[in-house]
Amino acid sequence: MSANTRHTFFSDYPRRLVPALSALAVGIALSGCASQDQPQSPSLNNTAINEQLVMATVWMQSAAEYRALSYQAFNVARLRLDQALESHSPGDRPLAVIVDCDEAVIDNTPFEAWLIGRDEQYSSANWNAWVEDAQARALPGAQAFLEYARSRGVEVFYVTNRDESGLAATMKNLQQLDFPWVDEQHMMLRTDTSDKQSRRDTVMATHEIALLVGDNLSDFDSRYDADDVATRNAQVIQDRAHFGERYIVLPNPTYGGWEKALYDGDYSLSPQEKDQRRRAALRIWSGPLEQTP
Repeated sequence: MSANTRHTFFSDYPRRLVPALSALAVGIALSGCASQDQPQSPSLNNTAINEQLVMATVWMQSAAEYRALSYQAFNVARLRLDQALESHSPGDRPLAVIVDCDEAVIDNTPFEAWLIGRDEQYSSANWNAWVEDAQARALPGAQAFLEYARSRGVEVFYVTNRDESGLAATMKNLQQLDFPWVDEQHMMLRTDTSDKQSRRDTVMATHEIALLVGDNLSDFDSRYDADDVATRNAQVIQDRAHFGERYIVLPNPTYGGWEKALYDGDYSLSPQEKDQRRRAALRIWSGPLEQTP
């Protein structure tokens, strides 16, 4: 998310971190396993499971392709905002953009990198320490887009599942990045629920939402907050026309609703059980055909 997301994962359920391209998955793909039997998961602790963050975190921190995708997302967002402004008439409700914070407009990968090599899980305590440090950087293109929205008279609402106790630190971080509309009216942090719909409804009561920006599907609609992979994918297929139009998605291979769905919503699984669920989700090549002498 977000989005999401640290965002939807702060206290309602402990967020577990995992890359879409884990080191284990890459190793399996490169070795070309000889059968489609599910690979066996070794005995794991938190240190071992956190190692699976390496590839995704390195990609987000160093890959030019990640930066290109971020610029692309905000270029499309600007185009869609211009279109919304063109069709907006005097007397209509004012336009607004809703954005998630984490991995949607700011980058928390140093926190993910900190977890690597440590035998501990994500916790509210270590996450809150990161939030209070106010060291997140802006995603490529994010500040320019948000400032463009401000220059066109469009308000920005930050709908994030950071806990409300982190409001001051989050505002400090965003202000350091020169983000616009950083005030208590436009900062909508999590209070009693991670479901963002009530906060979106609050914005819609007074504004017309031109578009939403997030890294987690639940940043756009609560219907996506399902606990299984098939339901989430089916919903995306049904709503495919919205993506790149009303919904602007940023890539996040380190955590999110996609990981939650692997565990059927149960983040209390042991490191070994999580690894087994991740491996079970892999589509595996059968291997090269044996050569006939």
